[in-house]
Amino acid sequence: MLKEVIAAFERKDYQTAAKLLKPLLKESPENPWVQFYFARLHEISGKRQEAEKVYRQLLQITTHQNILSQARQGLQRLENIKQEERQKAIAKAITQPSNNEAGILVLEPISNEQKTLAAPKFAQIMQIDPYTARLMLPSRYWKVYRTGKIGELQFYGAQLQQAGIPCFWLKIAQIKQIQVYQVKYFSESPSKPTVVCQNSENQPGSINFDWSEVMARVVGLLPIFEQVVDINVRGKLERKTQTQDYAQFCDLHLRGRNSILRIYDKGYKFQQGLKITPQANQNTIRNKWNALMTWVGHHLPQEVKTWSDFQTFGDTILDQTEMLNQIPSHIQLFRREKNNWDSAFNLYSGIVFVKNVANKS
Repeated sequence: MLKEVIAAFERKDYQTAAKLLKPLLKESPENPWVQFYFARLHEISGKRQEAEKVYRQLLQITTHQNILSQARQGLQRLENIKQEERQKAIAKAITQPSNNEAGILVLEPISNEQKTLAAPKFAQIMQIDPYTARLMLPSRYWKVYRTGKIGELQFYGAQLQQAGIPCFWLKIAQIKQIQVYQVKYFSESPSKPTVVCQNSENQPGSINFDWSEVMARVVGLLPIFEQVVDINVRGKLERKTQTQDYAQFCDLHLRGRNSILRIYDKGYKFQQGLKITPQANQNTIRNKWNALMTWVGHHLPQEVKTWSDFQTFGDTILDQTEMLNQIPSHIQLFRREKNNWDSAFNLYSGIVFVKNVANKS
C-alpha cells in the first residue's frame, strides 16, 4: 500500500494519499516512510507546525539516509516559507511612512526560570541559536536589543509578546521631542516649587510646577575622564584616559508637559535660591547634593518610582555609537572629547519617560 501512497503523491492526488495513509498509520505507526509521507501531507495541507514536528522526529529516530535527506529538505522548504512570509510581513509593516522612522526594541527582565522556556521561543523568532538567545535575555535590567525601522521592530516585538517575552518598542523621535531643562536652582515660592533653569538653547527662564506632576525620578552617575601620565610595563611614560570622578544626575519627569527637569551636582548653584544645604562644616559638594536629594525626595509623592539602573543599562549600550549619535545628550558637562555616556543617560531617562506615559495613557 505504501507504493500506492507514493504514486498518489507523484500524481498530486493528495486526497487519495490521505485515505491510503490513514490505515497505514494504525498498522505501521513506527514505519519512517509512513511518518515521512504523513509529514508531507501536513506540509501540503498547510499544517506546517505538525509537519515540522514529524520531520524533526524523523531526524532523531532513523538512520535511513534517503529519509534523512527528504526530512531535511522538508524542513528547508518550511523554513523558506517562513522566511518569505516574514519578509512580506515586515515589508507590509513599514509601508506607512511613520513606520519607517528609527526606533529601538527593548527587552524587559525575566527570571532565570522563565528563561528556560523563553530562550527557544526567542531564538526561533529572532533566528539565533538557543544558547545565544538565553544570553541575550536580561535577568534584572532593561536591554536595548535592536535598533531599526519602527515598523519592523513592532513586528518582532508583537511576536515576542505573544510568546510571553516581555518587551516594548518606541521611536527615537519620541525621546528627541522631550524638552529637557537644566535646573540651576530652586527659588523661593509661596505656593508651588519653582526652578530657575535653561532650555536646550541655553536660554534662561523659570518653571513653576506642582510636586504631583512628577511621575518619575531618574538618577545616575556619569564618569568624568581625564588624561593622565602613567608608566607602562616597559618603564616608559604613556598617556591614558582614566575615570577621575563622577557627576551625579537627577531627572524629574513632569506629567503632561513632555518635559524633564535635569539637576546635576556640578551645575546646581547651591549658593542661590532655597537654603537647603547642610551646616558649614559639612559644606562639601557631596553633602550639599545629598541634602538636595533628601529635600527633593521628601517632597515627591510616595508613589513616584526612582529609576537607578542607569550604570548597568549604559554598559550594554555604549558600543551602539550609530544609534547614540541620534540622541541629543542635553548634558553640559565639560568634555575634552565626546563620549557616549551622556547620550546614553538621556536615552535611558527618555525611555523611562515614554514608557511611563504609555502606561498611564
